Amino acid sequence: MRREAPLRILQVVGAMNMGGTETMLMNIYRHMDRESVQFDFISYSSQEAHYDQEIKALGGSVIKLSKTNSIKEIYNVIKRNGPYDAVHAHTLFHCGIANVAAYLAGVKIRISHAHTTLDNSNSIARKVYITTMRTIIKLFSTDLLACSNGAGTYLFGKNGVNQRKYSFFPNVIDYSTFLQPSYAEVKKFKLEAGVGKSIIIGHVGRFIEAKNHTFLLEIMKSVIKRDPSIKLLLVGDGDLRLEIEAKAKNDGLLANIKFVGIRTDIATMLHNMDVFVFPSIHEGLGLVLLEAQASGIPCIVSEAIQPEADLNIGLVSKLLLANGPDVWADKIIEVANKKEKNTNKIITGFEENGYSLTLAFEKLKKIYKSSDGVADEKYLDYHL
Repeated sequence: MRREAPLRILQVVGAMNMGGTETMLMNIYRHMDRESVQFDFISYSSQEAHYDQEIKALGGSVIKLSKTNSIKEIYNVIKRNGPYDAVHAHTLFHCGIANVAAYLAGVKIRISHAHTTLDNSNSIARKVYITTMRTIIKLFSTDLLACSNGAGTYLFGKNGVNQRKYSFFPNVIDYSTFLQPSYAEVKKFKLEAGVGKSIIIGHVGRFIEAKNHTFLLEIMKSVIKRDPSIKLLLVGDGDLRLEIEAKAKNDGLLANIKFVGIRTDIATMLHNMDVFVFPSIHEGLGLVLLEAQASGIPCIVSEAIQPEADLNIGLVSKLLLANGPDVWADKIIEVANKKEKNTNKIITGFEENGYSLTLAFEKLKKIYKSSDGVADEKYLDYHL
């Protein structure tokens, strides 16, 4: 009996590095049935990204483009590398560009996926751009997905999240890999890093303005007044890393901070932490917060963290950034070392909140197969 050909899906991303969206996609890609669904990726980066080689090993292609606003480039990719059963875009308002190209190329299923809540410009030009792109996204997308209601409202507008084609899609992780650490690896890192039995405050994230590393340094100034032995473990890299390192040096904090860069052993890093601190200025969901809860670590987060990221198992405490570093420092001292060791409780939290890889894959597969691909024909006749 001939095997049915797999569904072919074109994922449109910025670059497949270790961000939350990209990691979520790889979690699904690794665990899904690739005999029934296969991914290719459009990437807007000429440099090789972290996941590129793994994608190729799993049977997918990484197609490098340079002109982010070129409908023609995406159209040509679809015609040259397709046919595709669906185009799934994750590139904020650029999703509209991708899905116009997909429509013109005859792709019936066109998905725009919201992952962030940022809007750092109030200019008239920006507002016009957002309004225009929201309209295009809603007209040319057959499905609107969001990792949180806040992210959906930002990308699609308040009316967009009330449409029939809008739905919540959780940023799933393989939480089983975080439940039981390799204690040998945890101990090895403690020895190598020279942190001994110190309380370790942890943070995982790119060094960008949104992650608010500057506030983390202010927290550390307050924390070490209470306990000079406390350490801050910073995992990640980014444009602002050198600036943050320089500020830490100027503030006399380098002895208490470990900058370890990008790591592939995130589970080991998390299990070295006694409390996870996440003072983001804005955040679509915060996938690493799910990983921290899977590791049983108490988490202190800002008001920017979306409520969907809290598994409601008693590990997340929310504080206002306006409360200031002293309040955050007091909370850190209060919750440090109060880890959740009941893995069944953690598993229940994930499953009851819909963070299941199996359910996520089945939902995606249903979307890829069942959307009707209908746009507003009157609009198309007039504008194309």
